Amino acid sequence: MTFITANWNPLGDAFYRKTELYDMCWDLKDALRDCLVAAAPYGGPIALLRKPLRCSPSSRPQLEIYSASGFAITSFPWKSGPLVHLGWTITDELLCIQEDGSVLIYDLFGSFKRHFSMGQEVVQNQVLEAKVFHSPFGTGVAIISGSSHFTLATNVDELKLRRLPEVPGLQGKPLCWAVLVQDRQIKVLLSSGPELYILDDTSCSEVHPPWLSPQAGSIIHMSVSFSYKYLALFTDTGHLFTASSDLQNKLSEIDTKRSTAPEQMVWCRRPNSQQPSVVLLWDRLLMVAGVCNDTIQFPIEDQCVLVGEMDGVRILSTRSHELLQEVPLVCQDIFKIASMAPGALLLEAHREYEKSSQKADEYLRELKEQSMLEEAVKQCVGAARYEYDPQTQKSLLRAASFGKCFLADFSADPFVETCRELRVLNAVRVSSVGLPLTYPQFKHLTLQVLIDRLVYRQLYPLAIKVCHYLKIPDYHGVSRVLRHWASCKVQQKDLSDEAIAKAVCAKVGDSPGFSYSHIAAKAYECGRAELAIKLLDFEARSGEQVPLLLKMKRSHLALSKAVESGDTDLVYMVVTHLKNEMNRGDFFMTLRNQPVALSLYKQFCKLQEQETLKDLYNQDDDHQELANYYVSASYREKRMDIRLSLLQSAVDEYNKAKNDFAAKATEDEMRLLRFQRKLDEDKATELLGLSLQATMEALLALGFHKQAEQLYRDFKVPEKRYWWLKLKSLAKKEEWEELEKFSKTKKSPIGYLPFVEVCMKRNNKYEAKKYVSRVMPEQKVRAHLAISDLEGAADAAIERRNESEIGIVLSRCAASDRLLIERLNRARTSTVKK
Repeated sequence: MTFITANWNPLGDAFYRKTELYDMCWDLKDALRDCLVAAAPYGGPIALLRKPLRCSPSSRPQLEIYSASGFAITSFPWKSGPLVHLGWTITDELLCIQEDGSVLIYDLFGSFKRHFSMGQEVVQNQVLEAKVFHSPFGTGVAIISGSSHFTLATNVDELKLRRLPEVPGLQGKPLCWAVLVQDRQIKVLLSSGPELYILDDTSCSEVHPPWLSPQAGSIIHMSVSFSYKYLALFTDTGHLFTASSDLQNKLSEIDTKRSTAPEQMVWCRRPNSQQPSVVLLWDRLLMVAGVCNDTIQFPIEDQCVLVGEMDGVRILSTRSHELLQEVPLVCQDIFKIASMAPGALLLEAHREYEKSSQKADEYLRELKEQSMLEEAVKQCVGAARYEYDPQTQKSLLRAASFGKCFLADFSADPFVETCRELRVLNAVRVSSVGLPLTYPQFKHLTLQVLIDRLVYRQLYPLAIKVCHYLKIPDYHGVSRVLRHWASCKVQQKDLSDEAIAKAVCAKVGDSPGFSYSHIAAKAYECGRAELAIKLLDFEARSGEQVPLLLKMKRSHLALSKAVESGDTDLVYMVVTHLKNEMNRGDFFMTLRNQPVALSLYKQFCKLQEQETLKDLYNQDDDHQELANYYVSASYREKRMDIRLSLLQSAVDEYNKAKNDFAAKATEDEMRLLRFQRKLDEDKATELLGLSLQATMEALLALGFHKQAEQLYRDFKVPEKRYWWLKLKSLAKKEEWEELEKFSKTKKSPIGYLPFVEVCMKRNNKYEAKKYVSRVMPEQKVRAHLAISDLEGAADAAIERRNESEIGIVLSRCAASDRLLIERLNRARTSTVKK
């Protein structure tokens, strides 16, 4: 316990400790002194721009990127313009800000990604100073140009430049300035002599904090906390003021007794702490100043760089990497000397238990009697989360495991979760990985972001192990890792296409959520089209294969894949693409090799492109379909001469197709059209376009019996049909005399019962009776019943001695027809006996 607290330093009511994270692997010697240095937050990578050792015109500075433990990631000579500032985005991309306002963006391995400019005005006046900041909107860049104007880019991924208003009387760069995030707005706070100004989108306002007197001197350094809630101001008189970022509430005022501005000034504050502090760095001194108006001073020998974190400050030097932070309260409670906190007693009880001492029972009994055992377990678990040393973590977790054995209703989930998360954190903290995340940082970043960072560093085996260990669903875990691995694999130029395709397939298999088309697209972007095709063969979804094949100009293969898929929409998409890309002849030849695609395209043309359909039939010498096309086209034409011409073409094609029936039917249609046209011209009948039967019906309705009879003869209309048409037409016009004459012209092929029924439909019983006698014997009963002649129906039925017909007549008789009913019953009985 004494060993753990040996590096604790009191500051007011809190303690601060420095934890050594790594012995740095780099070999820099005194290089930090002459370098541009940028370290990403959350244990991120470190970028250095070294000045060349030889001051010759041909020598170039070297840009180097290291992990947090000092392992070299990449290095390359800087060949662009002079750099003003380096910074990292929230996704660990390096921002290199040049004097001309150009911002070049590189990935973790030094590959150039993209660039943008801070504006033409900045190009002309150069950049005096720049800062990279993080906000809820993303990673931003703020610069001040030689014309003393501030320009902001709030989010480098969605670039939108903002030029802030001018500052009165400002020439050159201010004494100091900082970027603030207030009320979801990005602002700039700057000091120009004794005055403080705040710049926003529309105004420049001078501010006068009520607690800052004119005697305090000019502000020569300022720093904003990681959360933008607090602000530190350092004056030329050596006074350090801390306040809320809105400058309304002062937290402290400390006389550092140093008039020179510190090289760096960074806030050191853990979440929910009531004792925020500021770390100041001079050439040989590191000072921690708290709101209690007291300080802690650490002498230093090497050149250092401070990196602000959400729960502390990382201290980089040429030889070591340390974390300075406030000791969490739960750790203070357990490890303070003579602490009687529940966690401290439980830890001591476990130590005595391991020694087989009876004192363990005494400690446990005391915790149980005071009902503090559950609290003790929670404290040990909570303290283990904040400890960086694995041995200390194990001691605390073993004590917690020991204590929870004596609790009946204690949920072990937080304990198990903490064990699993600490194991992951310890795995990524090792020097070879170099991600010194604290537990609060890990919870703030989330597990998904941690896996993304491992993947981004190409630590695929570790990322997969973490996914398996924490049982992350494959779609969000292993498949995502494999997707990134495969994307890098296809960029390896020293391996053949066949080897890469086999390696990807063997590694990935059928992992859920993995898309081979995505990797194939990456391969195509790298100029490896054949590899992309090999990878697409493993893609099970045709909808993913086809678009990429089209993009790769492999149209024939795309069409084959679309046809194999059975997805008509996909086939139509490919066919449409081919139609736009190829000339007409090649397009038709391609379709001829794919009958399914050709058939679907013909269906499309029938609805949308009739002329194209005609060309298709012509090319294939498909006379039958071409004739059908001409017939369909004729019905869309209004001019008679064109319609007849199309029908004649159809006849010719039907003859070529040896379809005699269709040819004869089409010729008949032409004759009918000519007949209709002549009648329309002579009689104004408006018959054009009607069918043969409709034409005959119309002629009979108009009284043109001769013309109707001519059609009947010319087109060999069945006699029964003609008689039916004329019978209905005459009855409808109630031309009874003509009907009677018509019935006597010759023996009716349809019989005379229809005459009776047609007359009765018109309620003409008198005319109907004229035809009853001429009805065939087997239809006489129906004829008499049609005119409601029960006596006649009974006579006909009895005469025919047909039991069924007698029954029909009986069903029509009323009760009053007693005599008729008796007669019919006698006839039925006689019929049955016979």
